[in-house]
Amino acid sequence: MVTVPSDDQRRFPPPDRRPNPYEKIRQAILSGELEPGQPLVEATLAEWCQVSRTPVREALTRLEQDGLIRRGDRGLVVRESSPEEILDIYETRIVLEATAARFAADRRNQNDLLLMRRMIPRMATLADADATTKAAVNADFHRLVWRASHNGSLIDLLGRLSMHLGRYPATTLAYPGRWETSNREHEQLVDAIEARNGELAAELAGQHFTAARDIRLKLWETDLS
Repeated sequence: MVTVPSDDQRRFPPPDRRPNPYEKIRQAILSGELEPGQPLVEATLAEWCQVSRTPVREALTRLEQDGLIRRGDRGLVVRESSPEEILDIYETRIVLEATAARFAADRRNQNDLLLMRRMIPRMATLADADATTKAAVNADFHRLVWRASHNGSLIDLLGRLSMHLGRYPATTLAYPGRWETSNREHEQLVDAIEARNGELAAELAGQHFTAARDIRLKLWETDLS
């Protein structure tokens, strides 16, 4: 029996379920499926993404602009970042997160507060969750703080920095006691934002990410020893 498409189906064809090449390649880089230094061949990626080479070429251009890949002597490869570069990212993020918290204290609305407050008890229930889950929920909370800043350019910059740090799966939240301490710091930050105390909010956000940077240093020292 042949099924005849309805008028709506003719006007609105089903969406393409194939992943967007940019998103698929980007996620593969962030997850480590595509490793640092790995060559990126258009033809191979096009076959993998089940698309033509043109959208893959466009995706690679965007990823190069994002700083996730670089052009070497033999073409494009997944970019490797040194510990020094990652520390630079942390230093920049400390400044931007403090700025976002200050803006959030000044510009937040009731919906922003509601969403941030809802995250606090949710995070408290995840003490026994795996590191990946903790990292994802933690990122969700900080995106809510960014949104509360209502500053689009700041949100874009923080998103790019967070993306680069996301390539390193050894999350600082797995460090002993960090999850519980981090959650207390989150609650204090929301309190400051609700009180519209921009200076305190900025100070708390800066301290929070400075602690994360220091733990990252300890993790590297452990790896080297």
